[in-house]
Amino acid sequence: MDRFRRGSKVKMSGPARDATRTGSTRVRASDSMDLDHLFTWAAERRGVEGFVEPRTAVSDVTLLLVAHDGEWTRRRVPSAKWAHEFCNKQQIPSYDAAVVGIPQRMRDYNRRKKLQGGA
Repeated sequence: MDRFRRGSKVKMSGPARDATRTGSTRVRASDSMDLDHLFTWAAERRGVEGFVEPRTAVSDVTLLLVAHDGEWTRRRVPSAKWAHEFCNKQQIPSYDAAVVGIPQRMRDYNRRKKLQGGA
């Protein structure tokens, strides 16, 4: 019974300390793999536009890249400023997703993939 009366001085340890705490969830920060993926993805496609998504309770700031045909990728980024600067350096137009939303071609692409049985 004594083990139940020892108090609540339990300290948190382990990998969870490396994540940002937001409410009741943990948000993984962007890392070099995320950033490398964005550079590679944008370089391999044409007609790419960037949509900067604000931080939420579930995820940090993300950059959604959408190609001319609606193919897309989303990765965490260090900040909204970083995302816009990334797009400017890559000569990709960038928008605030909270203001303009996501493009219809992305929804159409997802619908086509679903009908084809793709992921």
